[in-house]
Amino acid sequence: MSEDRFVSPVADGEEKVIEAALRPKRLDEFVGQARVREQLSLVLHSALRRGRPPDHLLMSGPPGLGKTTLAMIISGELGMPLRISSGPAIERAGDLAAVLSTLSEGEVLFLDEIHRMARPAEEMLYVAMEDFRVDVVVGKGPGATAIPLDIAPFTLVGATTRAGLLPAPLRDRFGFVAHMDFYEPADLERIIERSARLLNVRMDEAGGAEIAKRSRGTPRIANRLLRRVRDYAEVRADGFITEQIAQDALSLYEVDAEGLDRLDRGVLDALMRKFGGGPVGLSTLAVAVGEEPETVEVVAEPFLVRKGLIARTPRGRIATPAAWRYLGITPPLSVEGTLFEVTEE
Repeated sequence: MSEDRFVSPVADGEEKVIEAALRPKRLDEFVGQARVREQLSLVLHSALRRGRPPDHLLMSGPPGLGKTTLAMIISGELGMPLRISSGPAIERAGDLAAVLSTLSEGEVLFLDEIHRMARPAEEMLYVAMEDFRVDVVVGKGPGATAIPLDIAPFTLVGATTRAGLLPAPLRDRFGFVAHMDFYEPADLERIIERSARLLNVRMDEAGGAEIAKRSRGTPRIANRLLRRVRDYAEVRADGFITEQIAQDALSLYEVDAEGLDRLDRGVLDALMRKFGGGPVGLSTLAVAVGEEPETVEVVAEPFLVRKGLIARTPRGRIATPAAWRYLGITPPLSVEGTLFEVTEE
């Protein structure tokens, strides 16, 4: 749905391979998320001193902010192996039992998109997290028997982009919950500088700052834009990234100074030119830009809302005063009264 956008926070298979080479391996190498990093350091070092696995950990936040990277760092800091799976991959309780029963003592199990796990598996996970036991059901119907099976103590690291979908019984079983927030431009500059060194990209400080400014607060997007600007610099310049080269390259890829791309601008343009700034329903807006409603809601809308360019109201989406200024359009008098109705749906 969104993997073909340069500013998509979602990574495809090939990009994940590239990301693996750029990931920091230790907690002190991880840039940004200072509070989460400090809290996590205390949890891990305390567990190491006690000689016991740490509490189960849950990390929530938008994609591309480093949840998988932190799971790998947790495994490295503890000196324990890491098992990786995901909620959608666990369709039945038996799938989860097969994973849990083969864990070694102290092993770290990383479940990405944990909110998408099947309900029977989720209920099995409750007992596994609390009592390190799974109940394997043998047989069917009235003659079915639950056989308790002890499993080795382990640490579960769960990641979710939609923490609100996690049921309370599961959320309460995590001893540490961290919310990953979008990065400040200064932190993104440090990430871009580090990635440039690893990729042998020549770049000055202003060039890195320009890429960071357009990266939507997301390291994954920052690294992707760096690689695209590198390609432009190698083909159309001398391979050295300056501020002007970064601007020219990102303009070619239709990523503007605010980090908005073609889809974002299309949504704003339709909202204001076709619907007078709104309010307008999501489905109608999606038809106007030729996209699925889910694409507009999940891919474009979160960033536009965070930038203060659109707002959700009980009657639909509306353009804010900042959106009219952004496109340089004077709002009609008939919608001036609706510009400040920003009550969330």
